[in-house]
Amino acid sequence: MPTAPPARRNARPARLHLVALLVAVVTLGAACGGSSSAADRTPRSTTTTVADGVASNLDGLTGPDTATRPPTPAEVALVAARPYDLHEPPQAKDPAPLVVLLHGYGASGATQAAYLGIANATDAQGMLLAIPDGTPNALNKRFWNATDACCAGRRTDVDDSAYLRAIVADVAAHHAVDPSRVYFVGHSNGGFMSYRMACDHADVVAAIVSLEAATWADAARCKPATAVSVLEIHGTGDRLIRYDGGANIGRRYPGAEQTVKTWAGYDGCAPTPDDPAPAPHRIEVNRPPATVTAYTKDCRNDTTVELWSQPDGVHVPALDPTFSTQVVAFLLAHPKV
Repeated sequence: MPTAPPARRNARPARLHLVALLVAVVTLGAACGGSSSAADRTPRSTTTTVADGVASNLDGLTGPDTATRPPTPAEVALVAARPYDLHEPPQAKDPAPLVVLLHGYGASGATQAAYLGIANATDAQGMLLAIPDGTPNALNKRFWNATDACCAGRRTDVDDSAYLRAIVADVAAHHAVDPSRVYFVGHSNGGFMSYRMACDHADVVAAIVSLEAATWADAARCKPATAVSVLEIHGTGDRLIRYDGGANIGRRYPGAEQTVKTWAGYDGCAPTPDDPAPAPHRIEVNRPPATVTAYTKDCRNDTTVELWSQPDGVHVPALDPTFSTQVVAFLLAHPKV
């Protein structure tokens, strides 16, 4: 059985006060190029490894492996340098699914978790929830070194792909993690990073959910070793990461529809979406339900690629109370097979 974890940051993030939560929402709206609040705390340290847009080549971090293999010495060092929060449910499943939550540019893991209200949804399903922080750039804004499509002002010397893989290994070293149910959920810059993890570590990642982000601009730079289920949730009124694609501070990114088409191609799905489409989802308050575009036919390993398009949805939506429950339901419906 897994041993007790070593000392790290609190296993359960503290509940944020309302004012801090409002600051978080404004911060998240800054996404890939804006400003954030000084109230956000600074990570304890940073890690420098490889160049921009290149998968990690640290010894022991590449090649096919499983989510529950022991961490390498390099991974132990990465986690020691950058502690993360681990939220444990009152009663975890044995083995437990693992969700890694990735915040938006300039925010923090704690503010992102509070904004989404995701801990209640993972608790209800006996899931472990890892909540890391990105590292500060020259503007002292936390970021993830994601893809060629995101984000401006980032430091390209930080290997977040290796760091986040190390978190999965560290959690699995101390808890019974279900190797078929390792998931990433990210907003904005964190969504871009979730796509990076699905590309670099498809052997580990079963599914990702991205809110207001996009995949690589150069689709050829992503070569997933196996199929990964993907859910992109995107508002048609997002003016920062536009639904139809565009550029953010000089970095081109594909639109939401192109993003899911690209992933349907990676997963070997039929090139046309399902007809009829699945039922809409209520994801934002005071707006119509989000329509669903789904690719399920011929996808390898029973994967699914979906786009939930929120009419007039913005970059930091006022989420329906059931949002995180719906996200968790999608993840649990798509284990790695």
